[in-house]
Amino acid sequence: MAIGSGMHVDDPSDDSLNLAMSDTARPLYDAVKKFISEEVEPITEKFYELGEDREDRWSYTKEQLELLESVKEKARSNGLWNFFLPDDETGQGLSNLDYAYIAAELGRNPLASESLNCSAPDTGNMEVLERVGTPEQKEKWLTPLLNGEIRSCFGMTEPGLASSDAKNIATQAVLDGDEWVINGEKYYISGAGDPRCKIMICMVQTNPDGPPHRRQSQILVPMDTPGVNILGPMHVFGQDDAPHGHMHIHLDNVRVPKENILLGEGRGFEISQLRLGPGRIHHCMRSIGAAEKALELMAKRGLSREAFGKKIAQLGKNVELISRARIEIEACRLMVLRAAKAMDTMGNAEARIWVSAVKAMVPEKVCKIIDEAIKEIDKATEYVQEAINADNAEDAIKTLEFIEKSLIDVGKIIPQEYGTDMSNIDTTAIPKEDMDTITELTGQMKVAKENKQKEFMSDLIEINLKYKKKIQELLS
Repeated sequence: MAIGSGMHVDDPSDDSLNLAMSDTARPLYDAVKKFISEEVEPITEKFYELGEDREDRWSYTKEQLELLESVKEKARSNGLWNFFLPDDETGQGLSNLDYAYIAAELGRNPLASESLNCSAPDTGNMEVLERVGTPEQKEKWLTPLLNGEIRSCFGMTEPGLASSDAKNIATQAVLDGDEWVINGEKYYISGAGDPRCKIMICMVQTNPDGPPHRRQSQILVPMDTPGVNILGPMHVFGQDDAPHGHMHIHLDNVRVPKENILLGEGRGFEISQLRLGPGRIHHCMRSIGAAEKALELMAKRGLSREAFGKKIAQLGKNVELISRARIEIEACRLMVLRAAKAMDTMGNAEARIWVSAVKAMVPEKVCKIIDEAIKEIDKATEYVQEAINADNAEDAIKTLEFIEKSLIDVGKIIPQEYGTDMSNIDTTAIPKEDMDTITELTGQMKVAKENKQKEFMSDLIEINLKYKKKIQELLS
């Protein structure tokens, strides 16, 4: 019996085991790395600073857009543009394997993908329009997307049902004369909050009584169409990701021309297979870069600071955590490269098992690496600032509770009222006045939390620093 049936791993001479980047793609890869380092990284911090005082959170400032457009223009003039597309007329003609290496570099910086016009969900939408769009649809929507003039979104997920199974999609589109009339609800629609988002590819049900895989269609819905109502953002860990956003949208008698349907009625599943294979693996590719950045920051911080006479990286389990992060990243990288090569050699349909494997593996591993980088190396310092910047008291309190749990270095000497272990500390050897100071400081932290007011949070930085300093003195 073949090992890993369907994954072609039983043949050690199979070409899918050759994961080297092609010689033709290497110059582009080097150019992308150089461009991100020299052009994108230097403007990233400034870009976000320029948006800090904007009046409308669901917009970008003029200065932000000018800065972003300037680097986009440089990328385009250097030929670093749209290289995610396999068609060499509109993209760079890269294989999935070659693009995997480049996408990992894009994932290291939050502006890199857009600077080179390779951002999700535009990448998937452009690929759909390129492959199945009519000449009119391409001229109206694909061209401005390829030029980086507009953004887009993809509307599939719906509240109250398991949207990962597209057969469950309940948003209805009914043909009324020369128009589709759409009614339904979508949420977690990424990018729909961006004022530059002009078009949504919307998954709808057009034939409720048809065969299961012919009930759905995909229709182009301009975002300014009457009846497209953005109810608000969905929150992830208390954040709304403005102005990009993951939006809750209500479609109320939305009318669009019947020519806006993609590929034809009942072809929604077919289009999804074109889109989701590359789209899923592109996310995994970029996630490798995000994990690399997290590990880089974790190691840099761990080797630049000392506590209790050692580098933070050498305390407790941190050596193991850093080592495991490197191991996990390399395992994920190899899996993603295998999946990309499988798509190139087997085709998207047969490679779906590899794509499913990396979709399951990579997000889980990357999130764990980032989580460990925050918890085990960064500790609570940056989270104090996050608590101060929280938009509401509830988010601030959640952050403070996380801080409280994360003070591992000093946790053994926090008074018993905080429920931590003091068994390894001989508190009788600590002068009473020092214990009183520690008790007072932790009490102040508790008061700041219980008051649930942002104005109390600013005192927490000073309290936290005093607290750590005092305990380090006592333990030295």
